Amino acid sequence: MTHAVRIHSAGGAEALRYESIEVPPPAAGEARIRHTAIGVNYIDTYHRSGLYPLPMPAVIGSEAAGVVEAVGEGVDFVKPGDRVAYCGGPVGAYAEARVIPADRLVRLPDDIDDRTAATLMLKGLTVQYLFRQTYVLKAGETILFHAAAGGVGLLACQWARALGVTMIGTVGSDAKAELARANGCTHTIVYGRENFVERVKALTAGKGVPVVYDSVGKDTFPASLDCLSPRGLFVSFGASSGPVEAFNLLMLAARGSLYATRPTLATYAAKRADLVAMAEEVFGLVRAGKIRSEARQSFALKDAADAHRALESRKTTGATVLIP
Repeated sequence: MTHAVRIHSAGGAEALRYESIEVPPPAAGEARIRHTAIGVNYIDTYHRSGLYPLPMPAVIGSEAAGVVEAVGEGVDFVKPGDRVAYCGGPVGAYAEARVIPADRLVRLPDDIDDRTAATLMLKGLTVQYLFRQTYVLKAGETILFHAAAGGVGLLACQWARALGVTMIGTVGSDAKAELARANGCTHTIVYGRENFVERVKALTAGKGVPVVYDSVGKDTFPASLDCLSPRGLFVSFGASSGPVEAFNLLMLAARGSLYATRPTLATYAAKRADLVAMAEEVFGLVRAGKIRSEARQSFALKDAADAHRALESRKTTGATVLIP
């Protein structure tokens, strides 16, 4: 038998149950993976809470690294024994082993270890599509990035520095501000005691920024719009404080013909060729020493509920992993 963390109904961290499950052999186009490290992401709490509903019972989790144990018919781009990682696709990462569509797997280079990969895939590919596709950043630009000391945020700090971009990041404490700056964030704003709109305006001589990256949601909207320069882009890619409620599009017109988008990694990495190319760019930056990713917190798989409590209480910084 294999162990996994499942939910039988939506709820708080207490809804996560460590249980025995059976993992079937891979069907055509699938692979069976034995996990070595599992990434914890805020989207996992959306699945657990019911914000993003799932058929029950469900094994949650969207990111992991491990070793291929078996492949189904028609799979020729990975083989048993290969070290691989994945993000997205069907949920089910909170398990010692699972079956997954093989086209979601990326083979790991020898110099990328499993724990690093489990912190890099979803978060690193998220920064890739945000910075390289949703809005193509150019050296010399200034951006606003909320939650700069989180898992995605710390990678964004480093990537912005590598691109020659001035990053203004909001954080929840002085300690998180120091961490964000150490990773390349140029200016930090502690949102609990500072008005981030006023600070952004001051730092940009009243011009605002061309793009705001917002994974916070309810608590930072619509103030994020007030940080944008005319024809600027509001990028909402998460909702850690709750979803952005419906709003009148005239709000965009009144603030200077703004744009707004809600992108997802699932869309940007839907094609295998795109997924592989995005991962290769991320691995290349790690190999070049331009970004570094590590698990700043780790929990045993059976303690996934504790990991969720730490994440939701904003006690974590950077990436968190579960170890089977």
